[in-house]
Amino acid sequence: MKHFLLPFLLFISLFAQQKEFSIIIHKPFDAALLDITQNYDRTISAIGFSNQNIQTTHHSKTYSDPFEYLASVSGQYGMQMHLVQVDDQANIVLSKVAKLSRFNKAVALVKTPDDGYFVGGYTLDGELIVVKLDAKANVVFTKIFGTKNYDRMNKLVLLSDGGVLAVGSSFTTRDTSDNMFETGLGVSDIFLTRFSKNGHMQWSKKFGTKDDDKGIDAVEAADGSFVVISTTSYNQHTDATLMRVTENGNKLWLKQYKSENLLTPKRILKLRDNNFLVSLVEYNALQQEHIRLIKFDLYKNVLLDKKIFTTYPSGLNDIKEFSDGTIMGVGYVKDAFNTDALAMLLDSNLAMLRQEHYGEDNYDLFTSLVILNNSEIAAAGIHTDNDSQETNMWIMKLNRDTTITKVQLNSKSLYDKLCELFAQEIHNKQIKITQDLDIELLDSSLFFQVGVYKLTDKQKQFIKSFGKKLIPFLIKHQESVAQLQINGHTSSEWAKEEYTSRYLKNEKLSMQRAYSVFSTLFRTQDTTTQKWLSKIIVGSGFSSSKKEVFNYIENKRLSRRVSFKIITQ
Repeated sequence: MKHFLLPFLLFISLFAQQKEFSIIIHKPFDAALLDITQNYDRTISAIGFSNQNIQTTHHSKTYSDPFEYLASVSGQYGMQMHLVQVDDQANIVLSKVAKLSRFNKAVALVKTPDDGYFVGGYTLDGELIVVKLDAKANVVFTKIFGTKNYDRMNKLVLLSDGGVLAVGSSFTTRDTSDNMFETGLGVSDIFLTRFSKNGHMQWSKKFGTKDDDKGIDAVEAADGSFVVISTTSYNQHTDATLMRVTENGNKLWLKQYKSENLLTPKRILKLRDNNFLVSLVEYNALQQEHIRLIKFDLYKNVLLDKKIFTTYPSGLNDIKEFSDGTIMGVGYVKDAFNTDALAMLLDSNLAMLRQEHYGEDNYDLFTSLVILNNSEIAAAGIHTDNDSQETNMWIMKLNRDTTITKVQLNSKSLYDKLCELFAQEIHNKQIKITQDLDIELLDSSLFFQVGVYKLTDKQKQFIKSFGKKLIPFLIKHQESVAQLQINGHTSSEWAKEEYTSRYLKNEKLSMQRAYSVFSTLFRTQDTTTQKWLSKIIVGSGFSSSKKEVFNYIENKRLSRRVSFKIITQ
């Protein structure tokens, strides 16, 4: 098998030079992307943070004490929310940074029904933030809320009414004037806040146990209630806790999953069967992570509890479900010296089907994923260059089998390249290429005579010359090409036959014309190319359904033709 594949791969490598869909956005100091979504125009948006400079009014002051100067600039650089948008060609089409007076961090991004966004995050001094943006990332409103203590947001959940649920944690309320060494550092509670689509706060409540609880994620159930996952920490131990609350924030039940080892939930997913799946990281006695998945119903009954052991310690930071019930997860895998991003495909029974690792010899991970309309996956995360200590924002597209996709060329890009390739034929008015990638023959010597489907010597010569340019072009751009159609056409004439017989005979004739061109083009290729071409080439006959008509009069000569069409992925 290897002997067969090697020349084929070498042949393809001569033409297929498309880059992999991996976008690394370098910024000064640390930066990261923490959540990702797909827009209605099929572009991808991701949110996270980059470090920015806050301008101050002290630049003209002269300092004699270096420590005084360092103190003056220590608060000028810090995190700000950063939204990026990329298209199918891996171009950054939008990069927008928040300009809040306080440093802050975005952790969640959800798409609104009107093509805008809700962004969730927090300021670094402990307040929570919900921002609504329009489709162009202009601010519609900003809500800053929380308690008088130190709060954190972990997730923002889009609700069926267009509003959002903010999930996070808040430290135990106490008088801020108390000496913390007398009152203790306190423990935290799960903090949930519900907003309407217009930004009205409907309720804000705390939940938890007597121990240290932190809200991690939540989903909206079919009945409008919420299922929340959180951590509960006590005596240097951490467990996972499940909780269900009503749409008005009243607790229905709370269940704590106790384990001999540390157990940290990462994400909860509502499945298509209206049950729920939680991704957790469980630590063994050596403090090495492995993946644990728990499936349960609305009444906290465990349906499936699966541990997935891999060669190296690993965890899934996010999980999503395909329409057939298979699960895609992204996260990290690490050894003693390196952390890589992890993509993993699971079947509906949570058995691992495939996994792939991505990154370099440093620190890389995926934080979140979205399943795209074409069943590809877009993952957001963190990439660290070799020999660097600073993290960068990272977006990667993956195929469903966890392999990385190639950057797709759009139709306009292919159109421009085709026009450049066939510039001489276009100039000589032999062919015409349209922006939807139709290739029409214009030279009268390339048309067929009445009732004829066999190619003339001149037609054969043109088809061979045409194919020598077209086929390598298609191979070069094969990641963007789904199909090459060769379509035969006829005029509407056929002696004095009635319509049914005339149409069917013309249908057969149009297919024969397509086959003549098809076979000539195919036979001129070598075996390797033929095997690839057989996957995309299609011949068909249109009879007289697309005859050439000008001013309501059929041009029968121009109708007796063959045309080509390239269908993109």
